[in-house]
Amino acid sequence: QVQLVDSGGGLVQAGGSLRLSCAASGLTFSNYAMGWFRQAPGKEREFVAAVNWGGGTTYYANSVKGRFTISRDNAKNTVYLQMNRLKPEDTAVYYCAASKWTGQSSSDEYEYWGQGTQVTVSS
Repeated sequence: QVQLVDSGGGLVQAGGSLRLSCAASGLTFSNYAMGWFRQAPGKEREFVAAVNWGGGTTYYANSVKGRFTISRDNAKNTVYLQMNRLKPEDTAVYYCAASKWTGQSSSDEYEYWGQGTQVTVSS
């Protein structure tokens, strides 16, 4: 049974930082590209960042480029999202997801999903 467990969300002031983690089990982690998505109230889920199987190639939404960093540790079956210089508009539930295809920004290409972790940025 595949499980992705998101953690690390919380309440932070604008300009602050958070690091999200996603621990995977039940799959061969290094065979999957990993992504982060977010969904704010009343909005559709949107792509945030993705990393390829080995961690050497990353992709970002324009809205987070230069502020967020995605990384992975295949020995720990974990993917991370370091979020710096957070803004109120970053407030959302953040989800990690696993895909067999690298570089995907469409949620349709992701096979497995975490349960989400809430990030709230106050102004």
